[in-house]
Amino acid sequence: MRRTITTLLLAVITVSIASDQVPAPPQTHPILLMNATIHPVSADEIQRGAILFEKGIITAIGRRVTNLPDNTETIDLLGKHVYPGMIAAASVIGLTEIGAVAVTRDFSERGEVNPNVRAEVAYHPDSEIIPVTRSNGVLLAHSCPTGGLISGTSAVMMLDGWTWETSTLKAPAGLHINWPNMGAVRSRYSRITEEEAVKRREKALKKLDVVFEEARRYFVAKEAADKSGKIKLNTDLRWEAMLPVLRGEVPVFMHASEVRQIESAVEWANRQNVKMVIVGGYDAWRVADLLKKYEIPVIYETVNSLPRRRWEDFDTPFTGPAKLHEAGVQYCISMGTGGASNHRNTPYEASKAASYGLPKNEALKSVTLYAAEILGIADKVGSLEKGKDATLMITDGDPLEITTQVEQVYIQGKKIDMSDRHKVLYDKYKEKYRQLGKIK
Repeated sequence: MRRTITTLLLAVITVSIASDQVPAPPQTHPILLMNATIHPVSADEIQRGAILFEKGIITAIGRRVTNLPDNTETIDLLGKHVYPGMIAAASVIGLTEIGAVAVTRDFSERGEVNPNVRAEVAYHPDSEIIPVTRSNGVLLAHSCPTGGLISGTSAVMMLDGWTWETSTLKAPAGLHINWPNMGAVRSRYSRITEEEAVKRREKALKKLDVVFEEARRYFVAKEAADKSGKIKLNTDLRWEAMLPVLRGEVPVFMHASEVRQIESAVEWANRQNVKMVIVGGYDAWRVADLLKKYEIPVIYETVNSLPRRRWEDFDTPFTGPAKLHEAGVQYCISMGTGGASNHRNTPYEASKAASYGLPKNEALKSVTLYAAEILGIADKVGSLEKGKDATLMITDGDPLEITTQVEQVYIQGKKIDMSDRHKVLYDKYKEKYRQLGKIK
């Protein structure tokens, strides 16, 4: 009986959180957007410009586009703006729905070492969070596992698709490691003494070294087996998942925020000879010279947050991106992995940084081109250029301004359904007050 009730409740939850939006079909004919102000991001804006895309790829962009293919659909966007789609770096979009409901959280597996966990296969394309997020111009999500010491591999997902296979743009994007705390922790959620922190840290770092040593041995054995053609090697999915990291094909996304964490993580990455990206990076600007020296990018999380130390200035988190920019450190801005629903506010994180010293054009790049470069997808997205995906948005103004409306988005040339749960509720309660005579 209990099992029946549980099954029924899960069914009700699943239905209630499923998105009603229908994924778009592939682009069937060429589309020309004309008379719009086009913001390529990687180049100067084009006043009353045009952009042509076919089969999901941008084929022409400029002040004027001629020699149109047959059957081209022309859309006049006089007074509108065209921008590349924004990217939610270091997110859990598609991996969680309701924080208080355990069965909707699929970003953390049991155990400390899970390099074989693949974010893309856990991605839920019918999440209600997805249409709400893309309605604000965020069209790509870097979906990341977060649990344990080694969480697994992340993937870059397009926010439209019937299945995880059709939504995946790049997988794996990299391996995620949660760097241990380097000292005592005193917060309302946890209290760890200095002595206990040292023990936990040493245990975690030793385990991390052992894991990478075993993975390297597997790598050598696999290469020998492949070369000989006669040696049979039993496949181990944990070490298989780490091979792209050991080959230098993808980075380690190191979740570290405090100075000592970052310095220790950089030393470890150099010793292990792996590429690394800092995720979190609250104190990254304090060690900018170190990051610049080793060309380590930073995914800077939660600009719009409170200072973490009582003695810090109130604007410490706001000014982090500007300081990284001034120091020449590669960076992008993210809402972080704290909650998927927050990523609809990604543009406002960038605008907060812009209001505290980051140049406005850099703020836009921090959620488009720079994020694409760090995630290794800049050859496809992040800017509007010939040969790149037609993943873009049409707005009535600057997308970093909260009053701007995103009127239409395209993902790989597909015209996306712009309805979402928020708009349904807006229309519902607008009608309520119309019936009450409060509005016309």
